[in-house]
Amino acid sequence: MNTVFITGANKGIGFALSKTMAKQGWRVILGARDKAKAESAVSKLKNAGVDNIEYVLVDLEDSNKIKDTLSEIKEKFSSINLLINNAGVPGKHETSLNTELTDLKNTMQVNFFGTFQLTQGLLPLLEKNNGRIVNITIPTKANPFWNPFAYKATKAAQNVMMNSLAIDFTKENRTLEIFSIHPGPTTTDLNGNISAEGFHSPEDVAQKMSSIILDGKSHQGEFFEIYNELEN
Repeated sequence: MNTVFITGANKGIGFALSKTMAKQGWRVILGARDKAKAESAVSKLKNAGVDNIEYVLVDLEDSNKIKDTLSEIKEKFSSINLLINNAGVPGKHETSLNTELTDLKNTMQVNFFGTFQLTQGLLPLLEKNNGRIVNITIPTKANPFWNPFAYKATKAAQNVMMNSLAIDFTKENRTLEIFSIHPGPTTTDLNGNISAEGFHSPEDVAQKMSSIILDGKSHQGEFFEIYNELEN
């Protein structure tokens, strides 16, 4: 059975992706920081008829805890062939003029450093299984209407990670693939559950994401936009 590990999967897009992927026949490892929230999410999914789901605790803020997560996955889920880097924190939505260094560091730790450490640690296992990595991210081009410095800076770093790994995988003929998906405006905790014109539900974007992930095509180094910021 194909096995996917989805970080930040106890709510929002990650939760919707877990449900969608499981219903497509995948074994899903739900990643969450908090044990109670992970167990609650698994319980909700099982009550919805999803059986092929388990959880692993993953805290991208703590390097040592990431090492524990890597050890557990290697021990229990050696068949993993898909990593979806969905977990992220919004940081304070301040402009560059008002961003505090501590907020930038904390946001960077989760969205980039922790995500990179987890990804790098799983590369040997993913390569053995001809695996793929999918980053849930955003475009970071200049946008005067939406300019949260910390969040955009960390996602820019994550996008560079994707581009660089894709180049190296290709140059070294690795049996690995990485690409990125931007869901577009989605109503989640990350934005305070905004529900406005142009915003979409996690279930909707999860369905569209899974269509790309499961289309059987190679997408090395590609960046997909489900909905861009200006679409309704």
